[in-house]
Amino acid sequence: MKTIFEISKPGRKAYTLPQSDVPGELMESLPSRFKRENPLRLPEVSEVDAVRHWTNLSQLNYHIEKGFYPLGSCTMKYNPKINEETGGLPGFTEIHPLQPASSVQGALEIMHKLGQMMSEITGLPSVSFQPVAGAHGETTGLMLARAYFESKGENRESVLIPDSSHGTNPASTTLSGFKSEKLSSNERGLVNIDELEEKMDEKVAVFMLTNPNTLGLFESNLKRIVDIVHKKGGLLYLDGANLNALLGIMNPGKVGFDIVHLNLHKTFSTPHGGGGPGGGGLAVRDDIEPFLPVPIVKKGDSGYYLDYNYPHSIGKIHSFYGNFNVLVKAYTYLLMLGSKGLRRVSENSIINANYLKESLKDDYELPYKQPAMHEFVLSGSKQRKLGVKTLDIAKRLLDLGFHAPTIYFPLIVTEALMIEPTETESKETLDAFISAMKRIADEAVNEPEALKNAPVTTPVRRLDEVKAARELKVRHTWDTENE
Repeated sequence: MKTIFEISKPGRKAYTLPQSDVPGELMESLPSRFKRENPLRLPEVSEVDAVRHWTNLSQLNYHIEKGFYPLGSCTMKYNPKINEETGGLPGFTEIHPLQPASSVQGALEIMHKLGQMMSEITGLPSVSFQPVAGAHGETTGLMLARAYFESKGENRESVLIPDSSHGTNPASTTLSGFKSEKLSSNERGLVNIDELEEKMDEKVAVFMLTNPNTLGLFESNLKRIVDIVHKKGGLLYLDGANLNALLGIMNPGKVGFDIVHLNLHKTFSTPHGGGGPGGGGLAVRDDIEPFLPVPIVKKGDSGYYLDYNYPHSIGKIHSFYGNFNVLVKAYTYLLMLGSKGLRRVSENSIINANYLKESLKDDYELPYKQPAMHEFVLSGSKQRKLGVKTLDIAKRLLDLGFHAPTIYFPLIVTEALMIEPTETESKETLDAFISAMKRIADEAVNEPEALKNAPVTTPVRRLDEVKAARELKVRHTWDTENE
C-alpha cells in the first residue's frame, strides 16, 4: 500500500478555505523570524484519499474497540460513548478558565459534586483534581506529605515502597525530595510485616502502598500495617491505580489511609492511552487539606467559587484546575452507574481475573496461588525452558487477534505476564483469550518457531527494539533533497 506522500499530486486538495481577512500590509509587517521561508511539505490529495488515509491508519493500530486489551495495572477498559457525548457539549468545550466564576457555575458544580463523590468513595474529606496523571498525583501527594511534616517541624527523610509497587513510586519519591527505601515481599507476595516494623521509624514520612498490589493480591494484614505506620507518626499513602478492585467494597479512609490518588483515566472510565489526557486527583484527610494545590472549588451562599485562601498550599502543580474535560467524563460515568453499579464494576473485574487465572494456571507457571483481585500474574518460565521467551508469547498473541498483557512486570516475577481483563469484557471474549493462550502454550512445545517469528499478520513485523530506541524516527522522509 502506498503512503499518502506517494499518492500526492500537485494541485489536489481536500479542503476549501475562505479568503483571508488579514490585511496584506499586516502580513508584510510581520518580523521575518515569524515567516516561513519554504512552504510546508504536506501531501496534496483529494478528500476521499485523505479520509481513506486516516481510516486505514485507524485500522492498522490496535485499540480497545478492536479487541481485548488485557494490560495489567493499566485498566485499559472500554469507555462508554456517552462520556464523549457529554464531554463534547459546547457548554464545556467552549468555556475559558479565566472566565469569572459567575459565568461557569455549571462547570464548577460538576467539579464540586465530583469531589463529593470521590470523598465518599475514598472516605477522605478533601479532594483536589489538579494533578493530571497517576504519577503526577503521586508526586503531588508526597509534596503534601513534605509540607505537612515541615509544618510540624519534623525532618522526615524517606518513603517506604514495597517491591510489588508501581514503578513510578520511586521516581515520584525522588522528585518530592525524599529518599526511597525498598520493602521486600514475603513468600505470599504480600508486605513483609517484620521488615516493615524494623524499617518504620520517625525518619520515615510515608509508607506508599499499592493495594491490591501489582501481583493482584490484597494486603490482608492491612490493619496491622496501619497501626505500625501511624504508631511512628507516618502517613499511609494508597497508590490508587488499582482502585477499580475496591469500589464499593473497601473504603480506604475508614481503613486508615491518609492520602489516596485517583486515576480517573483508569478507574473512572475516561480515555486511557496515547499519552493522555489523564486525571490523577487526590483525596486527603482533614489536617493535610490546608496544603492542597490552589484553587479549591467551594460552595457558598451565592453559588460555587474558587477558593485561593490557602496560605500553606504547596501552590499550583498544573495550570488552572486540572483536565476539566476528563472530570466531565468521570462525572458522567459515576452518574450512570451509581453506588451499586460501582460495586459491580469491582466484583466483575475480580470474577473475570480469577476466571482467567484458574483457566490458565496449568498451562503457565502461577507463582502465587491465592485468589486474585482484578488482575493476576503468570510466569512464562515454563516456556522459557523450551527456548520461548515471554516476549515471543506477547508477539504471538497479536497474530491471534489480541493485544499482549503487560510483560516482564512486576520485576519480582521471572518472565512475568500481568493480565487484567477489567469488568467490561464478556465471557465469550475471555474464553477466546484463554483458547489463544492455550494454543501458544502448545506451540511452545510443538512449534516454537511460530512464536519466535511472530507476529506475521501485523502491518509491521517484529522490530529491533534496541535499534528503534536508539534511532527513533517519528516522521516520514519523503523529500530527501530538502531534508
